[in-house]
Amino acid sequence: MERAGVFSVSQINEYIKMLLESTPVMSDLWVVGEISNFKNHYSTGHLYFSLKDEGSIIKCVMFRGNAQKLRFIPEDGMKVLLHGKISSYAPRGEYQIYADDMQPDGMGALAKAFEQLKLKLGAEGLFEQDHKKPIPKTPRRVGVITSASGAAIHDILNVSGRRSPSVEIVIYPAQVQGDTAPRSLCGGIKYFNERSPVDVIIIGRGGGSIEDLWAFNDEALARLIYESEIPVVSAVGHETDFTICDFVADMRAPTPSAAAEIVFPDTVGLLQKIRHLSSVSGVIIQKKLNAYRSQVSLLEKRTQLKSPEHVLNEKMMRVAALGERLEGLIQASCVKNKNKFALLNARLISANPLTLMSRGYAVVQKDGGVITKASQLSDGDSINIFFADGDVSAKVENIQKGE
Repeated sequence: MERAGVFSVSQINEYIKMLLESTPVMSDLWVVGEISNFKNHYSTGHLYFSLKDEGSIIKCVMFRGNAQKLRFIPEDGMKVLLHGKISSYAPRGEYQIYADDMQPDGMGALAKAFEQLKLKLGAEGLFEQDHKKPIPKTPRRVGVITSASGAAIHDILNVSGRRSPSVEIVIYPAQVQGDTAPRSLCGGIKYFNERSPVDVIIIGRGGGSIEDLWAFNDEALARLIYESEIPVVSAVGHETDFTICDFVADMRAPTPSAAAEIVFPDTVGLLQKIRHLSSVSGVIIQKKLNAYRSQVSLLEKRTQLKSPEHVLNEKMMRVAALGERLEGLIQASCVKNKNKFALLNARLISANPLTLMSRGYAVVQKDGGVITKASQLSDGDSINIFFADGDVSAKVENIQKGE
């Protein structure tokens, strides 16, 4: 039964919600405070936290759509400036701030995000010097990732044309500012690593505010530069500007023009230097030759120094003398050996059985054996008698044996 002037709990909560949402100041307000009880619901992307000061605390929520736009990571203890509206969650009777924007108080959101990402990637080792690749001294093909219409590309082309007109330049036209710029710059790194290899990559743009240069602080871009097989030179902004790309790249150049000075060798100046050195070296060599000629002339005049021809003649005379001596020794040896041979031959002839047989001696054989005694024979034995001029066969008869 309804009673006049009596409200239900739900009616009260809904009424409070209506009052809060219909009050202009509550629908568009900035609140400053310190974050506490921060929770990031990664499954939904929503952020839940409280804001507090010395005397009070109020709950806050930032839904995923707005949370994704933040350029820093909120954390407990951080003092922030928050924009949103106050409303009530009727079922619980709780009011809270529904935030749609937030930035660090005292430090810009971009600057805070920059420091947070720098610390994160530095802790992972992406800035380590040991990982950085050397920049080639004489590249043949250079890739440039920048705006096709910006001042940076004109500066790079001017420097390269003056220093290395023969080096090929491949330009990857990229967005260097705005929400789509990080994806565009990442596409350039992938393009040169996967589809159009070059010796070195220059990535950069002209100067600007931190907002203008923010695309070069993208985490995905930093990781692609770190993983690039091709050396990368970062050339973002002016000399005083620093981006995450500068820290992760293999080399940082203060400006696009300076990057071109680093990457493109001064071949024109090098040729001039080579010509100069060639001329100077020719003069030095000629002086050296003249000095050596003087030294040789002086040495030739010294009596203790013999010419190669004189030394050769002496050696030839010595060889001739040794040859004559050797010839005499050979002749003397031949005469000696000839006389010795004649003597031995005479002895051999005198000892030859045929010589003795020619003097009337004969050799008697029986059954192939030589008979030297009459006692070796018997009557009727068949024997062979060998003379100097032939042999005869005979039969033994009447053996007369000596005393």
